[in-house]
Amino acid sequence: MFKSFKEGIFKLVHKLKEKSLTEKEIESIIDDFYITLISNDVALNVADEIINEVKLSLIGKSVSRFTNISELFLDSLRSALYNTLKLGQGGDLCDIIKRSDKPFSIVFFGVNGVGKTTTIAKVAWMLKNKGFSVVMACSDTFRAAAIEQLEYHADKLGVKMIRHNYGSDPAAVAFDAISHAKSKKIDVVLIDTAGRQHSNINLMDELRKIVRVINPSYKILVLDALTGNDAYNQAIYFEEGVGVDALIFTKVDADVKGGAIITVIRTIKKPVLYLGIGQKYEDLIPYDPNYILSRLLI
Repeated sequence: MFKSFKEGIFKLVHKLKEKSLTEKEIESIIDDFYITLISNDVALNVADEIINEVKLSLIGKSVSRFTNISELFLDSLRSALYNTLKLGQGGDLCDIIKRSDKPFSIVFFGVNGVGKTTTIAKVAWMLKNKGFSVVMACSDTFRAAAIEQLEYHADKLGVKMIRHNYGSDPAAVAFDAISHAKSKKIDVVLIDTAGRQHSNINLMDELRKIVRVINPSYKILVLDALTGNDAYNQAIYFEEGVGVDALIFTKVDADVKGGAIITVIRTIKKPVLYLGIGQKYEDLIPYDPNYILSRLLI
């Protein structure tokens, strides 16, 4: 009887000290966190998903009656964001190349102004330093000065560049670059393409043709981390248009809040290979979820 009495008292004290979180309590603080995600460039639909996931994980949770629910929600939100960012981990490009047939061809694409050509130069610099032989191909025969821009980097890096005249067939340039790599036993072919906006159907058809003709080993979408919600539209546009194997985010050093990266990872669930953090060739770092999480303003 004494033992039963002690157990009853213990359960009563425990009940007085703890409670189960109700949906009403959680709903009372959700708006502030939702606004925080939106202000950190997370797309609306993705913010809805994350907030709802956190909310459902907390409803009915047993907590102390003295628990600060806002702090608890914030901790859970950070955990949810980290779990999303971890989905972006997908291995090392150099390891992928080592395990693959040669030449390993990579097509880079993205909208205008994301820093695609500079990113290709950074990748070339990195691969050369890892012991790979590299050739570049300028399949951007559309944009004025595109050939000269890539050629500038090729000369600085000491890398051969395959080019045709402006107005030439971009797929033919890529094909010739791969043929050159095969004949010279070059490890990697890096193919630059014209930046294309959502509305430019002709340029997307051109990109599809490049992919169809050369059947690249890898397709990398380059995204500007500063674009916020528009990164969502770009990710879907290219994933549906030609398919995406991996991502590189540029301009991450420019006060990026991290929301665009979270949005894209949750949207198309592709690995992020590298982050561009400056203009120098060495300013390309491997993707690290902790690096992005530490920059989120929440």
